[in-house]
Amino acid sequence: MALRHKIIVADDHPLFRAALQQAVRQALSDVEIVEADTLDGVHQVVAENPDADLILLDLHMPGAHGFSGLVFLRGVNPGIPVVVVSGSEDNHVIRRAMDYGASGFIPKSSSLDTIAEAIAQVIQGEVWIPPEVAANLDEISEDEARFAEALSSLTPQQFRVLNMLTEGLLNKQIAYELDVSEATIKAHVTAILRKLGVHSRTQAVIAAKRLEVDPPKVAD
Repeated sequence: MALRHKIIVADDHPLFRAALQQAVRQALSDVEIVEADTLDGVHQVVAENPDADLILLDLHMPGAHGFSGLVFLRGVNPGIPVVVVSGSEDNHVIRRAMDYGASGFIPKSSSLDTIAEAIAQVIQGEVWIPPEVAANLDEISEDEARFAEALSSLTPQQFRVLNMLTEGLLNKQIAYELDVSEATIKAHVTAILRKLGVHSRTQAVIAAKRLEVDPPKVAD
């Protein structure tokens, strides 16, 4: 009897979510699919489905800042593999996605057969990136490795606070958004600075900007 799988499909474009669902059903015979179209939605469905077998994640969903969604998910539930599915196909983007803990990277230009093959391989515990770029990926720098490790040490709430800092929100505004006290936010900021090895909010924001990815170019 085939093993039933649960897959989270996270993309803000309904047509591409439908295409991913088709690829998932092509790869897996018995599967439950859960959808999300914003980063907050991803957080919710992951919390509700901790037994999921795989997350297919778009980098450019509403609420995400480049690799922030990937890093957050790897920190919250490292037991669920995440495959980035993105229109950003630059080798450097692929390298960084893998460095931040992705189990695979599928370009959105891939055929359904290729997407299905990638999903099947990751479900089996393998790592998948496009064969044509696998041999050309640069090695991660020591600095990038340290930064990835520091980010993974942030708690989910600290990660939310860091994202809000990058948006220019003040402690009082962040406290209101998260429904906690301003003193709690100050404690989170202090912990964030310590974990990232920086000495000011500005330095933390500059560090977090490294997570950003240029949006994929759209043909005219």
